[in-house]
Amino acid sequence: MTQATTAHVQTGRPHGGTGVSNVKLGIWVFLSSEALFFGAFISTYLLYRGRDTVGPLPDDVFDIPFTSVTSFILLMSSMTMVLALGAIQRGDDRRFRIWIGATALFGLTFIAGQVYEFTSFYREGLSLGSNLFSSSFYTLTGIHGAHVTIGIVWLLTLAGRSAQGRLSQEQSESVEVAGLYWHFVDVVWIVLFTVIYLVPRH
Repeated sequence: MTQATTAHVQTGRPHGGTGVSNVKLGIWVFLSSEALFFGAFISTYLLYRGRDTVGPLPDDVFDIPFTSVTSFILLMSSMTMVLALGAIQRGDDRRFRIWIGATALFGLTFIAGQVYEFTSFYREGLSLGSNLFSSSFYTLTGIHGAHVTIGIVWLLTLAGRSAQGRLSQEQSESVEVAGLYWHFVDVVWIVLFTVIYLVPRH
């Protein structure tokens, strides 16, 4: 009996010729499509950057130190996600709930920071229709924020299942799949933060 077949018998998850479960294959295909999706929006942002003749402009509203802090918090959540996965794989449900809760909390902190940032920008006159920059900025970062929010709901759902005793060590792949999604949105934010906030606009 091959190793892939043995894994199928033990976990009940079908495996293809690659030895990767259908669930993992599905999430990788999904994330690949999401990478293309974000790539299209990033390309649009780069195409229109620096073309505005009316403000407010990025230099007028950006608070890079503040955004750097919230970005660091989001990136730290990748570490707690890894710790959560390790805990469930060891069968340590208590530590799993601690680390998955911390991951969700870091995500919520990032979203709160984004809401604060959007509110501040709006008060300074940067609305969705102010100029090309504002339209592409709000669309791109807003879509990413929506992805983070979906991830938070996903993580809290896993925490709830664990608290109810419905997430066992043998079901750790569901946490691994959620972790792949979470790491993806973190990597996307690294790209967005660099392109939008750090790369010179002129």
